[in-house]
Amino acid sequence: MDLMAILTWAAMAVSFLLTLVIGRFVIVELRKLKAGQEIREDGPKWHAGKAGTPTMGGIMFILGAGVVVFLLGWGQMLRGEFAHLYVYLFALCFGLIGFVDDYRKVRQHQNEGLTAKQKFLLQLLAAVVFLCLMRYEGLLTNELYVPFFQVSFTVNWVLYLIFAAFVIVGAVNAVNLTDGIDGLATSVTFVVMVFFTVTALLWHMSTLALFPAALAGGLAAFFVYNHHPAKVFMGDTGSLFLGGAVAALGFAMDMPLILIPVGIIYIAETMSDIIQVAYFKATHGKRFFKMAPLHHHLELSGWSENKLVGVFSGITAVFCVLAYLGVLGRY
Repeated sequence: MDLMAILTWAAMAVSFLLTLVIGRFVIVELRKLKAGQEIREDGPKWHAGKAGTPTMGGIMFILGAGVVVFLLGWGQMLRGEFAHLYVYLFALCFGLIGFVDDYRKVRQHQNEGLTAKQKFLLQLLAAVVFLCLMRYEGLLTNELYVPFFQVSFTVNWVLYLIFAAFVIVGAVNAVNLTDGIDGLATSVTFVVMVFFTVTALLWHMSTLALFPAALAGGLAAFFVYNHHPAKVFMGDTGSLFLGGAVAALGFAMDMPLILIPVGIIYIAETMSDIIQVAYFKATHGKRFFKMAPLHHHLELSGWSENKLVGVFSGITAVFCVLAYLGVLGRY
């Protein structure tokens, strides 16, 4: 094992311990601020007992991973390698959008913060800035690689940037939608981060490996507080940050289409929501699912939150293995 691999796994361990410590203080402060989650009135009735659970807990893994990225990535930055920093700062932009949204919810004591239009425009702006920066730094190409088929297509830069911006916004909101029960978005995204870490190391992208490793460690620590019954929720602060991280890593590693298999759960959750709305409108009030997104339908079908977390994380792990097999010929 080379030095960079050791540093990467050390980043995961240090981030886990640091986030675990930060979490104890963050939860106390959130309770003092009375930053309790407002529960959807149309959600499962048993979720009403979660009202008042501190939200915005994503702050803990954002801080934990951030400290590790800066400290353990300092050597790379001195050598002029900033890819890991750009990805973290991009995800942080989405985390800040989520923080504003959460803060407004907490202040207004309702389950609505920023409007859908406000969030979309802010997310689109963040995506465009990130993509332009990555292109300027030479860290982004307009070659669209197709996993499994081992072929690439050159796409016009303008079209590619438009495609990339909307893929990023879509991915961010898909992760946000997955954060609906205790530990679900945490565990699924942990698996995705491990995939990006291992792939980056095997492809000798050691600088990029540092961020997903640190975030994986932070998520493992957050799960200690977030598993059922959750002591804290990540809020939009955390889920939008995670969405930004997943999307940014897909583009930074120059394989955005790999987000389809590794993000299979995110996609299933989003598609269930789209199907539900479309079916409801087409049938004038009938529902395709008992409730959308998918995790709520399965809850109402008798699945426990722990079962959902285990099954969805397992499915993600299987698809991440398949995804790696699909990109073996990339580098």
